[in-house]
Amino acid sequence: MQVMVGAWSWLTDASHWSGQDGVWVRLGEHLYVSGVALVVAAGLALPLGLWLGHLGKGGALAVNVSNAGRAIPVFAVLALFMVSPLRSAGYLPTIVALVLFAVPPLLTNAYVGMREVDRSVVEAARGMGMSGGQLFGRVELPLAYPLVMTGLRAASVQVIATATIAAMVGQGGLGRIITAGFNTYDTPQVVAGAVLVAVLALLVEAALLLVDRLLGPRRPRPSRSPS
Repeated sequence: MQVMVGAWSWLTDASHWSGQDGVWVRLGEHLYVSGVALVVAAGLALPLGLWLGHLGKGGALAVNVSNAGRAIPVFAVLALFMVSPLRSAGYLPTIVALVLFAVPPLLTNAYVGMREVDRSVVEAARGMGMSGGQLFGRVELPLAYPLVMTGLRAASVQVIATATIAAMVGQGGLGRIITAGFNTYDTPQVVAGAVLVAVLALLVEAALLLVDRLLGPRRPRPSRSPS
C-alpha cells in the first residue's frame, strides 16, 4: 500500500510532467515509436493476410511462420540491432523490433478472418456475377472486419507495452521512467511508470473500439418477432 501511495504522489507531482525528461516528453516519444511500428506492421501484414485469405493459398505457411516469430525475444532482436550499423539510426532499431513483434497477430487475424467468411455467402456472391475485386471489397472484407480489428487492437496493446524496452538501450519512451526508478531504487517511480504504460494501452484500445463503432461496417440488428 505504501508503494501505491508513493506512486500516486509521484504521478501527481507537477515537476515530473515537465522538462526534457518529463512525462509529456516521454509520452510523445512512446506514442511516436509505437505508432510508426504499428503503421508499418499493418501496412505489411494486413494486405498480405487479406490477399492470402482471399486466395485461400499459402496462408497456412505464412501464419505458421509469423507465429514462430512470436518466440523470438524482442529485446534480443533490439540488442542485436544496437550492435549493428543501425545503432546510429535513432529509433529505427526499436521500430524494426516492434514491427517484427506486431506482424504475427495482424497477419494471423487477417488471414483467419477472410477464411472464416461463410463459403455459401461467397458462392452466392459469385453466382450474382461479382468479380474477384467486388467479392473481396463488398463481401469478404466487411465480414472479416471484426476479426481484423481484434488483431489490430491486440497488436496495439502488445506494441505499447513492449515499447518500454527501448529505454533499456538508452532510447526514449515511458520506459525511461521505469529504468530511472530502477537505477535510483525508487520503487514508487517504477510503479508509476508501469501505470502510465498500462493506462496508455487501455486508452489506445478504447480509442480503437470507438473507431470500430463509428466507422466499421454496420451490422444488421436482429429483427423482433411480432408479438
